[in-house]
Amino acid sequence: MNIVEIVPEIVPFSKTGGLADVAGALPDHLEALGATVLVITPLYRCVPAQAVERLDTAFKVSLGARTLDVRVARATLPGRGVPVYFIDVPEFYDRDHLYGPPGRDDPDNAARFALLSRAALELVKSLKFEPEVFHVHDWQAGLVPVYVQTTHALWFPNSKSVLTLHNLAYQGLFPPSALAMTGLDAGLFNWRQLEFYGKVSYLKGGIVFADAVTTVSPTYAREIQTPELGCGFDGILRERADRIFGILNGVDDREWNPQRDPYLKERYSANSLKGKGACKRELQSRLQLIERADVPLFGFVGRLVEQKGIDLLCSAMEILVRKDLQIALLGTGDPRYEEMLRRIAGRHPRQVAVRLEFDNELAHLVEGGADAFVMPSRYEPCGLNQLYSLKYGTLPVARRTGGLADTIVDATPQNLEAGKATGFLFDDYTAEALVAAIDRTLACWRNRTSWTRMMKTAMKQDFSWEASAKRYMELFRSLAPGVG
Repeated sequence: MNIVEIVPEIVPFSKTGGLADVAGALPDHLEALGATVLVITPLYRCVPAQAVERLDTAFKVSLGARTLDVRVARATLPGRGVPVYFIDVPEFYDRDHLYGPPGRDDPDNAARFALLSRAALELVKSLKFEPEVFHVHDWQAGLVPVYVQTTHALWFPNSKSVLTLHNLAYQGLFPPSALAMTGLDAGLFNWRQLEFYGKVSYLKGGIVFADAVTTVSPTYAREIQTPELGCGFDGILRERADRIFGILNGVDDREWNPQRDPYLKERYSANSLKGKGACKRELQSRLQLIERADVPLFGFVGRLVEQKGIDLLCSAMEILVRKDLQIALLGTGDPRYEEMLRRIAGRHPRQVAVRLEFDNELAHLVEGGADAFVMPSRYEPCGLNQLYSLKYGTLPVARRTGGLADTIVDATPQNLEAGKATGFLFDDYTAEALVAAIDRTLACWRNRTSWTRMMKTAMKQDFSWEASAKRYMELFRSLAPGVG
């Protein structure tokens, strides 16, 4: 089976969030299952020049009245050497950011990502690659399914398309005038296809025209069909309910594994937990927290935005600091919450540590050194940090939503007795519910036998990319029977 992955970001070349981790890990595991995969993504400024090879391949792409010269570069992913092709248009991609400066979008994103979709298809044509499946990700590649069924139907008559929704809240909404620039027929601007409340929606186009739509967890696949979390798309998603599939993201074992993590003070495993204590001491020392083994240390790594529940955590913080615990937070985001956390840490410097930055080494150390990990998300399509936390024996405290609900087994008395519990879940989106879940965590922490048992159970869970890749391949084969 031939598969083309079209992605707006990909580890190890570009990243703003979990989509890049998925894009960097899935192709290798699809190839392990017998597929032939190539990846297409923009050549951003952050891609190291020494990591890519400039090719002689060049072609032109029209965007409305403009004709752009497109060049191509190439690299390979670690592992099986899956090829990654970069769309090289410096005017559009040679910038300090991927989508826009912090807090806003680039004003020409409609053109930038219409170009990604069109140039990707032109590149596939020039490579004479005949894909059974175009697998595209989020609104930035949402026009690919539209092109495959309209302007490029003669070129790809046997190709199917699959759109993966990593976060429905980001929809690629642009003025109606953007449609002329895409080269698509003006008749597609209607409420059933590309029009969304008077604007052009690249994501809606992908949802309508794709042969299948996937989300990054089964629960999120159901949640987005409700008014609460459907972001205005719940009606059209319900119409396509039989073509929506939830497939959990996996964990890249090459990067997230406490048995060989180079960022940890000492390595450890479910069979030998001794090294986790050394990681905790190292984290406390690095963050200038009181070095105590007998106090539970809660970690948080992520964007400081309301989607991640940072408003709940800030509201609960003054109650939490009155308890015998420590908190380590790493991330950047909304300036309001950055300032609130800065003030809280200033009042409690030996109990609360806040680092307003992204530091990959420190992120690994938080996962390895913390005892528990807080994820009070308002919604969470899949979530990766709870998967990392489970693998590192850092028990997650999370709201029961999206992928968090699918991956964490709540520490109810029944689950504790059966040895199935792996974390602590709460339902209501309130600071009080978060505090109650942390109180349950503290009670369990004091029972060291029960806590250690939970740690080992969590670390033995299988959220590997191998399992997730098999689900994707099953879906792709169902769309192209007789292939693969």
